[in-house]
Amino acid sequence: MMSRGQFVVIEGLEGAGKTTAVNTVYQWLTAQGHKVVQTREPGGTPLAEQIRTLVKSVQQEPMAPETELLLMYAARVQLLSQVIKPALARGDWVLGDRHDLSSRAYQGGGRQLDEQLINQIRTAVLGNTRPDFTLYLDIDPALGLARAKARGELDRIELEQLAFFQRTRAKYLQIAGTEANICVIDASQPLEQVQQAIRQALTEHFA
Repeated sequence: MMSRGQFVVIEGLEGAGKTTAVNTVYQWLTAQGHKVVQTREPGGTPLAEQIRTLVKSVQQEPMAPETELLLMYAARVQLLSQVIKPALARGDWVLGDRHDLSSRAYQGGGRQLDEQLINQIRTAVLGNTRPDFTLYLDIDPALGLARAKARGELDRIELEQLAFFQRTRAKYLQIAGTEANICVIDASQPLEQVQQAIRQALTEHFA
């Protein structure tokens, strides 16, 4: 019987270096002989990418926090059903640029939505599917936002006030402190040190 694949996720604030981290993890996993399917959230399927555009674009009409939350989970369950679950069932490994932890941190911490509401939604739409391992790239929000601004135009969420991202970071760290399969990486270090920390964390978890 084919063994189930593993689900590895990269999380972090804007400017934390997720793209580079995803590439580092991808190279490490493929070097171990795994077939890897890459995803991003929100997005990852044609329908979910349309939701991503809706969520990230600056709208004339203010978006209620609950609307944002539900759109994130709508995109997520679409990706889960169309890509993540089939890949894991085939024995492939899935490498996600964000997943459920983002909503718990951004909508739960940043938007200050009720944690019980978020948990009810995630249980209803995700069932018992959870990442096997999450790397959270931790960075001071002011530094991360400065990096994000240097990249170019900011999207609707990136335009939030610094306090929003400080609340989001605090929630990330709070959750990471209570869940054993989340590894915190200091993303303010020089790039080579960040990459080395990522490879070490993967080796320790999957060795």
